[in-house]
Amino acid sequence: MNISIIIPTYNEADGILGLLRYLKKYANDSVADILVVDGQSSDDTVLKVKEAGFNCFISPQKGRATQMNFGAQIAKGEILYFVHADSIPPETYASDIVNSIQDGTESGCYRFTFNSDHPLLKINAWFTRFDRLMCRGGDQTLFIKKTVFEELGGFKNYAIMEDFDMIRRLRERGAFKILPKDVIVSPKV
Repeated sequence: MNISIIIPTYNEADGILGLLRYLKKYANDSVADILVVDGQSSDDTVLKVKEAGFNCFISPQKGRATQMNFGAQIAKGEILYFVHADSIPPETYASDIVNSIQDGTESGCYRFTFNSDHPLLKINAWFTRFDRLMCRGGDQTLFIKKTVFEELGGFKNYAIMEDFDMIRRLRERGAFKILPKDVIVSPKV
């Protein structure tokens, strides 16, 4: 099984290369491609990504849902892995995801922790270990079999919370799993 990593970006020039290099470093033979799908940034995101030798596509429309759907259409992998530009998955992400899918899971996510010592952020992160919709979101990253993604019609084009809607629909199908490792998330606004 192959994984396509899809990263929606908008003005992420300052941090995107660190994420891309990290994902490439810890990718194993299971990662088919890493796709940056840009929402028409006004900074140097696209230029930096392309100059560093990574795949970068400009979405025909702005908006994270549209960008992720666009990435899913061109992805080569059988598993789609959606990662926000300010989220760092565990080093074992590729094997974790493939093993979970091979064990019968159709989709899932990680827990998360913020790269901050703020008490409210620590409390928020602690709740991501529970399987409740209010504890989910895109920062935890999301993996899903491409066939399931297509059956569900992709992300709905909401201005915000497209992740919550997708996870709600996935949980209704069953076979959604929270992996017991943490994604590290930037507390930026």
